[in-house]
Amino acid sequence: MSDAKELRDKPTEDLERDLEGLVEGLFKLRFRKVTDVVENPAEFKKSRRQIARIKTILRERGIKR
Repeated sequence: MSDAKELRDKPTEDLERDLEGLVEGLFKLRFRKVTDVVENPAEFKKSRRQIARIKTILRERGIKR
């Protein structure tokens, strides 16, 4: 997982691609939670926070334009 400083250095296209992957991964985690046992429940929190970081940076870039 990247911190906000590293994410700010990435181009917008990469952030959007990362966001799409994280949202899909979170969906799969939730699906696994319902059907099976999740090995590391902390992954939910990590994924949600990373999604929030990326969305915040994308929003900041949108406001600057």
